[in-house]
Amino acid sequence: MNRKEQYKRILKFGSAAVILLIEVGLYWLLWQLYLNNIIEERFWRRGIWLLSALYGVLLVFFLQTYGGLKIGYLKRGNIIYSHILSLFIVNTIGYFILALIDKRFHSPVSFILLTVVDGIIVCIWVFLFQWIYGVLFPPRRLLVVYGVRPVFSIMEKIGARDDKYVIGGSISIDEGIDKIMAKAKEFEGIVVGDVPSHDRNLILKKCYDSSIRVYMIPKISDILVRSSTNLNLFDTPILLSKNEGLQIDQMAVKRFIDIVVSLIGIILTSPLFVMFGAAIHLADRGPIFYTQTRLTIDGKLFKIYKFRTMRVDAEKDGVARLAGEADNRITDVGKILRATRLDELPQLFNIIKGEMSLVGPRPERPEIAAEYMEDLPEFAMRLKMKAGLTGYAQVHGKYNTTPYDKLKLDLHYIRNYSLWMDLILIVLTPKVLFMKESTEGVGEGETNANNKDK
Repeated sequence: MNRKEQYKRILKFGSAAVILLIEVGLYWLLWQLYLNNIIEERFWRRGIWLLSALYGVLLVFFLQTYGGLKIGYLKRGNIIYSHILSLFIVNTIGYFILALIDKRFHSPVSFILLTVVDGIIVCIWVFLFQWIYGVLFPPRRLLVVYGVRPVFSIMEKIGARDDKYVIGGSISIDEGIDKIMAKAKEFEGIVVGDVPSHDRNLILKKCYDSSIRVYMIPKISDILVRSSTNLNLFDTPILLSKNEGLQIDQMAVKRFIDIVVSLIGIILTSPLFVMFGAAIHLADRGPIFYTQTRLTIDGKLFKIYKFRTMRVDAEKDGVARLAGEADNRITDVGKILRATRLDELPQLFNIIKGEMSLVGPRPERPEIAAEYMEDLPEFAMRLKMKAGLTGYAQVHGKYNTTPYDKLKLDLHYIRNYSLWMDLILIVLTPKVLFMKESTEGVGEGETNANNKDK
């Protein structure tokens, strides 16, 4: 093991500690030097320390959730975006805390200036520590082991992170385990693609013996095994794979949260409904809303509600297709709505009706799902849970994520479901709303995302 690897955690922890101390310190100074002088009843020293501690806890929560501290893991732009988004949310909360304490609204200028100063410092911090990380831990050279299934998309994705990985070579599983292991010693790790389980297990064991790092592309069965329950009833380990879906208490709580949050969401976003509705209608005098048949739990069909983002005759040929990257069917208003995913706001009414949930697998069109299932029958496994407005695949994937990868993401959510995971996914959703890659369409001439595997 490279001795420098042992210092990774220290560098990451140290970088996080530096920026958190600066940001919390600036908030403390704001209260100490300014805010404490404009409120009617001044805080004692302990009061300001308590507010600073609360500020720090909230900041850590959002930074950990959005990835704003992930030096050496995310790209610079992603870290800066995640960090500034976290600061904006926490500083907004801080402003409302001030209003509650003093029982009146003050000018938000001080908090705006705090956010601007924080943002400048964050940019300097990210560039400095990412540079330090890159010098100490240069990109790893990886060997790709592939089977019959093509791995071009995986190689493309890994190659896009040239700050962390460099694809140094590739070798077919048909070359034999011994030859693969001999070649693996020339690299700093290997990527095992979709190869037969027996061969993959042999490679994994031999790499473990030789202390070689392995990056594995999980199969569907891996997701099921990894989320199984470990039973210690005997002296032999046993894994229990439960497939009953949510328990009655989980369904009741999830449904309660769906109704309450959706009602609040409709009330808070009602001005957006009026604004977007007017813009859509005035653009071409067409209908404001668009309904489409989608799939939800157990393969049930329902009509999904969306703001109309395409021309009225977008599918006059009767062919179901996903939106392309440069799709001329999308209206000018629709481009804005799709870029921010605000076209999906009317689905709050689907949630109240019980057809969808706040969090769950993306509701697919039955025609497109049928195409996917011709090559991937397991795609129907996503229907073990109610379709969601947001979800694990929506947050961690893209609009054009391949069906195979989308299924694995959704299975991870279904098999590891918890209310805490729902909360984290809801909190993460605002981050992906403005990330272009999250709404990236399919290629020109493609009707679905299947071709990305080929």
